[in-house]
Amino acid sequence: MRIEGPFWRAIAVYRVASLVYAAVLMVEHDGYERAVLGWLVIAVMALWTAASIFVYSVAALRGWPLLVIDMLVAIACLLATPYVQGSLQGAVGTMPVPATWVAAPVLAWAVYGGRRAGAVAAGIVAAADLWLRFRLPDTPVLLNGAVLLFLAGVVVGHVARLAKRAEERMGRAVELENAQRERMRAAAELEAAQRERERLARGIHDSVLQVLALVQRRGQEIGGEAAELGRLAGEQEAALRELVATADRPPSGAKDLRPLLLGFGSAAVVVSTPATPLILPARVAEETAAAVRAALDNVRRHCGQDTRAWVFAEEGEREVTVSVRDEGPGIAPGRLEEARADGRLGVAQSVRGRILDLGGRVSILSTPGQGTEVEITVPAGQA
Repeated sequence: MRIEGPFWRAIAVYRVASLVYAAVLMVEHDGYERAVLGWLVIAVMALWTAASIFVYSVAALRGWPLLVIDMLVAIACLLATPYVQGSLQGAVGTMPVPATWVAAPVLAWAVYGGRRAGAVAAGIVAAADLWLRFRLPDTPVLLNGAVLLFLAGVVVGHVARLAKRAEERMGRAVELENAQRERMRAAAELEAAQRERERLARGIHDSVLQVLALVQRRGQEIGGEAAELGRLAGEQEAALRELVATADRPPSGAKDLRPLLLGFGSAAVVVSTPATPLILPARVAEETAAAVRAALDNVRRHCGQDTRAWVFAEEGEREVTVSVRDEGPGIAPGRLEEARADGRLGVAQSVRGRILDLGGRVSILSTPGQGTEVEITVPAGQA
């Protein structure tokens, strides 16, 4: 966490300052019989101070293994005091070799684990210090150091934990604010898109739909080839009206498949659906309708515009089946494989590929001279 950075830097400063203080005591006091061994302990403290400052600065390395090693080094330096003092143990004014340096692991435990960990670390260091003092029968046992260690561990741990919680709350507040801004931005974009769709719908209604309706009427009046043109205009008008009517519905959630299929109805295409809605997840409904459209396009392209086709939809217990049947000449054996090899992937991708992506299946039954039936089955999963 970023809030821990200042704590670890403060502990690093404390390690350096307490190391200097221990070295000054080694110089000024003559209560250390084996001064060379004492300076060796000071050297170990200096090396660990430099190493710990670097290791604790890397967030990934902070953890209980490092904290335990830190504690063991401090206890080892503290327990080396009797060997350094020799026969001068218990001399008035003589402190243990590490002096206040042993409080650094207590502060590290407190920052990492909170006040309980700080209290445990203080108890370990205090126990080692008191054990050294109890070994000397004529030396008074002072609890001031143990009390100060305990207070430092508890207070620093409590403050560090409060700082972490404050940072977590601030992070959650920032996330909530960003999420709220994102929702507001999405709502504004959706509203703008809705207004644009309504504007386009009005324009289409006032121009394109009226022209298509006029072409349909005039084609029926003139007859002949114009009648066919009028019929096609009527089909496009119906499809365009359905598109305009459903353009403002979002593609998420659930959708009724029936209106999508009924939009394919025309003079040459008969659509039959159940009386009850065919509710599917929006993507499943839209992709199924697109596959049906592709199948009907194949009928018109390969069998002629006047070829009659039937679209039947039915709902099973866990799936919906839509079949597209025509009375065309049928598909010659091997024709679909040849089309795929030639790069024409209308059936392979527009029909079969779409449905397979939904977890459904497609079966094609065709007999030359007797028409073709494409059966599309999709799972009726939860919307």
